[in-house]
Amino acid sequence: MARILAIDYGTKRTGIAVSDPLQLIAGGLETVSTPELFPYLDRYLMQEEVETIVVGEPMYPDGNPAQIAHLVVGFVRQLRKKYPQIEVVTWDERYTSEEAKRIILQSGAGKKKRQDKSLVDKVSAVLILQDYMESKR
Repeated sequence: MARILAIDYGTKRTGIAVSDPLQLIAGGLETVSTPELFPYLDRYLMQEEVETIVVGEPMYPDGNPAQIAHLVVGFVRQLRKKYPQIEVVTWDERYTSEEAKRIILQSGAGKKKRQDKSLVDKVSAVLILQDYMESKR
């Protein structure tokens, strides 16, 4: 089986998570600078088989699109054009950043680790991926 990749897209940094080949476990992969995202994905996709890319869809609690939603739409369009052989889906990412911060806090991480925004982005991508995979079961 091929992996599922999840992306928590941001204007500065983007968190990436990936499933195991059996699509049972979601794990944090990396947080990359957004301008370096496509070169990173090119390298990763040359090494690993990915069947689906799940992109977090930013929304306000009331269900309306968040401020950067238009950027995510453009990013998804680019993904579909650049990697036509891979299914690209969007997934509601409401509350993932808050949940990621809570998880990091509960993990007993030190203050410096808790303030690491790249860690929050990566954990958010894991939460998006877990939610997506659970919906498929």
